[in-house]
Amino acid sequence: MEGGENENGGKKRGCGCSKQDFLPEESFQSCRSYLNALCNTKSRLRDRLLARSADHMELHEIRGRSQHEMKKRLNWWDIIWFGIGAVMGSGIFVLTGEAARNHSGPAVVVSYLISGMTALLSVLCYTEFCVELPVAGGSFTYLRVELGDFVAYIAAGNILFEYVVAGASVARSWTSYLATLFNHDPNSFRFHASSFPEDYSHLDPIAAVVSLLICIAACMSTKGSSRFNSIATIVHLLVLLFILIVGLTKANPQHFSNFAPNGIRGILKASSILFFAYVGFDGVATLGEEVKNPGRDIPIGLIGSMLIIILLYCLLSATLILIQPYYQIDVNAPFTLAFQAIGLKWAKYIAALGALKGMTTVLLANILGQARYFTHIGRTHMAPPFLATINEKTRTPVNATVVMTLLNSIVGFFTSLDVLANLLSLTTLLIFSLVALALLVRRYYVGGETTSSNRNKLILFLMLIIGSSIATAVYWAIGKNGWIGYAVTVPIWFIATLGLNLMVKEAKKPKLWGVPLVPWLPSASFATNVFIMASVDGASYVRFGIWTLLLLVYYVFIALHASYDAAKETTDTTSAATATCLEDGGASQLHH
Repeated sequence: MEGGENENGGKKRGCGCSKQDFLPEESFQSCRSYLNALCNTKSRLRDRLLARSADHMELHEIRGRSQHEMKKRLNWWDIIWFGIGAVMGSGIFVLTGEAARNHSGPAVVVSYLISGMTALLSVLCYTEFCVELPVAGGSFTYLRVELGDFVAYIAAGNILFEYVVAGASVARSWTSYLATLFNHDPNSFRFHASSFPEDYSHLDPIAAVVSLLICIAACMSTKGSSRFNSIATIVHLLVLLFILIVGLTKANPQHFSNFAPNGIRGILKASSILFFAYVGFDGVATLGEEVKNPGRDIPIGLIGSMLIIILLYCLLSATLILIQPYYQIDVNAPFTLAFQAIGLKWAKYIAALGALKGMTTVLLANILGQARYFTHIGRTHMAPPFLATINEKTRTPVNATVVMTLLNSIVGFFTSLDVLANLLSLTTLLIFSLVALALLVRRYYVGGETTSSNRNKLILFLMLIIGSSIATAVYWAIGKNGWIGYAVTVPIWFIATLGLNLMVKEAKKPKLWGVPLVPWLPSASFATNVFIMASVDGASYVRFGIWTLLLLVYYVFIALHASYDAAKETTDTTSAATATCLEDGGASQLHH
């Protein structure tokens, strides 16, 4: 791992890790300094809790802490393929069965369209931020600039955990689908350790090896990873095209006769499940630092890839219904058994190959996103700063990539898919909601410029938007079939958004590309993401609470003091540079 420089300014070789790589800040140089920092925890919390970073800080000073810059080698073509590769994994092959059979019926096509439009709203919010702040931190950076250090830290800590769980889950699924290709039971390629608890007894060396191979590719070159991703994604799309063509030759339009057996509630419930088939684009936003022309390439890449994915998902789900009546669709392997039911047993191997290719690109995009999140968090010193190092030769975040891969591999090696599946989902929706909220803050509030009257109105309208969105979601979650609750909450959301539009002056216009119809689209994005959160199981909320509690402990004892010292050092450096400029300017005037 790259260790940065030693005390004498020389570059360290090999691993070269020392305490200074993990805790170089003033607060951790001795027991006395650490105890002094702990004694000042309250004042430091006041200082950092709502402290907001600035665009120029993230783009220059913070990014400069990595010592070397990442290469700007990606264009819109790369981003489109990364977007498709990051999102289109095994979700379409797994989630469609449950959504169609248990909830929406043939209207699963409409459910895919609704969840796709919801995802597109989040993509629009991410795109504006990514164009304005093309740095590796992704949503962590966006939230840090608009909602403050603390919110960004909690959000980033949770999403990194979810990235690890997702990476481990996809790696184990890779092994399962490989076994399917060879007509074996999913666990046949794993080793059973009877002395371990049941959920951790099927050891998966293939998952670990695949993760390590993906890590090597990600470390060597982002452009090389992009080429591999493009080829693998094209193969995946060809497989999906094959499924479409073969399926349509056996189509029976009568299967659409009972279109929505469970009504609008069934369609919306299915939409909340299918939304997770669209997750993954947020990791692509972390590649903004490596894009040649962010103002052009990022909007084309992110929005273009999502539109392609929505179209393909709708076509594939329609094909599944045309092949087999919705009430006969298998929940666990819908496409495989649908082909088998119409006498095309061999087609299941093609479907498994497609899923395998899709999961490979998802793994690649996952580790690229993980590493870049962690890199930027390391730059802020909320994580050990050695993670922020960019390799001088490859210009990739090797340290962060290796660390995150090791975590993925360890979790994937031991933990069963059932355990991993129960840990996923909530955090992604929370991040999407916060990014939409942050975009509203960005457009309507600028410190030192926005009047106190406009600031107070903004706070009021945002609280109404948040409250009405949560109330709508809760009303849905408790299973009320009446319309009275919605007749109260939805108009409040509408009036609050309208009030924000008419009564608060927009404080900042995007320089290169902006979300249209602000505040309507970001407000709708927030409301729909909160609505989908109501469908997440209770175990996910418990997991979120426990993990957030652990993050708070780390924040109070480590991250708060490290980031406080780093911010103070940056402020002192900036002030010294400004003073030097003023002195030079004054001396120049005296000389003249």
